[in-house]
Amino acid sequence: APTILNPHLSTGTKDFDAARVAYEPLADFDVDGNGMPVLAQEMPSLDNGGVSADGTTVTWKLREGVTWHDGEPFTADDVVFTWEYASNEATAAVTAGVFASVETVEAVDDVTVKITFKQANPAWFDVFTGPNGMILPRHIFGEYIGEKSRDAEANLKPVGTGPYKVREFRSGDVVLYDINTEYWDPGKPYFDTVELKGGGDSASAARAVLETGEGDWSWNVQVEPQILAAMADSGAGVVISSPGASAERIMINFADPNTEVDGARSEPSTQHPLFSKKEVRNAIALSIQRDVIAEQLYGAGGVATSNNLNAPGRFVSPNTSWEYNLEKAKALLDSVGVTGGNLLFQTSTNSVRQKTQEIVKASLEQIGFKVELKSIDAAIFFASDPGNPDTYPHFYADLEMYTNGPSSPYPINWAERYRSDDIASKANNWTGTNITRASFPEIDALHDQARVELDPAKQEELFIAINDISVNEFIEVPIVHRAGVAAASATLTGYTPTPWSSDLHDLKNWKRK
Repeated sequence: APTILNPHLSTGTKDFDAARVAYEPLADFDVDGNGMPVLAQEMPSLDNGGVSADGTTVTWKLREGVTWHDGEPFTADDVVFTWEYASNEATAAVTAGVFASVETVEAVDDVTVKITFKQANPAWFDVFTGPNGMILPRHIFGEYIGEKSRDAEANLKPVGTGPYKVREFRSGDVVLYDINTEYWDPGKPYFDTVELKGGGDSASAARAVLETGEGDWSWNVQVEPQILAAMADSGAGVVISSPGASAERIMINFADPNTEVDGARSEPSTQHPLFSKKEVRNAIALSIQRDVIAEQLYGAGGVATSNNLNAPGRFVSPNTSWEYNLEKAKALLDSVGVTGGNLLFQTSTNSVRQKTQEIVKASLEQIGFKVELKSIDAAIFFASDPGNPDTYPHFYADLEMYTNGPSSPYPINWAERYRSDDIASKANNWTGTNITRASFPEIDALHDQARVELDPAKQEELFIAINDISVNEFIEVPIVHRAGVAAASATLTGYTPTPWSSDLHDLKNWKRK
């Protein structure tokens, strides 16, 4: 369930989705990576003069006549403010990395924004687009930039430009929205109210749409394929499978979750007593039955993978492979004198993840480890509360599992997760995107180059190299390349899922058949 409605302070998809109903970016991307203008009139390009030939500046033309939910006009100054807000280090925005390449953002006039990058930027289209690019109003958040960012009432009661306005928000439970009658897109949206309900597990969420008809849409239905098929037989709803960009993966903690430093654990200044040895991390990877997990627990919802980066296709590495080999795993442990140990393996609560945990635990115990399993309610695990020790960025465990993937066709921001200067820690309120605490300077160098590389062939080499290091150093262990699986009411139409944005990016188009 959503716990915050400010997308720049959100760490979980549930919060980005809830925010996207009220807030909008300048553009989104369809399933093929083509730009879809939202608050922008058109996508900038070389042809229309919006993108400079050297890749250092981009100019966006904004829609005219757009207003915030309180009636104030939306202008280029709000776009400038969003950059100022998210790039201010004291704000501790989770989207700060998106703006790392930006030198200045300038309001040329009320409907024109010019972005100047520090150097040539092949991912110019990442800034102010997709889930990370939602625009905030200066007149609402202006007083809450920097250290006061968490104090804004609007973190829980958005004032956006989107098709629906928040009427009520019960954190960890439900968001109630009313139609925005002054929405800029004529004749839309089509519903008077929207209820976004969280909590429970994937099976109950799917059942509410596919069997009982209580709901109209359920996203990320991580439910065994045979159970989903049986639910869909009732005819109340349909299962929607769309191309995905994400992988379910096991994160390996490079820091020590059992040693306290200044009141926090898993601090990057510590080393994990077992996983600091590559051989032990390799043994973990050899103990994952990826094909069994994919076939039995995901079905059409995913395939076994050896890559952490699984989309877009041009960036998918042909160099990796995986195997399940417990004898080889034991031999690796023996080679470094490791005879076992206690491991805490955590993830969010849903049946597929708990069954995956059991499969992995059985193998790890065969090679000598004693494994304790922990499941955490998703509203807690994916929360952004720095005082909550059970969030995935705190990573107070040895292993943890969840799904992650790029939200842009140029995965430069996704690859931040491997940078040694973006490690989640107490010092940054656990907003760093490097959750494993791994530090590999060679990845930093590749990522630095990918930030400025304009040659498509060289871009591919760089991202494949980053993926290969992440796989071969066992920073994360990819398990399943997931498809986007959702449940939709049989009476609902207008939805067009894309891996590059929220499922709710086109909510304004949803209507009854």
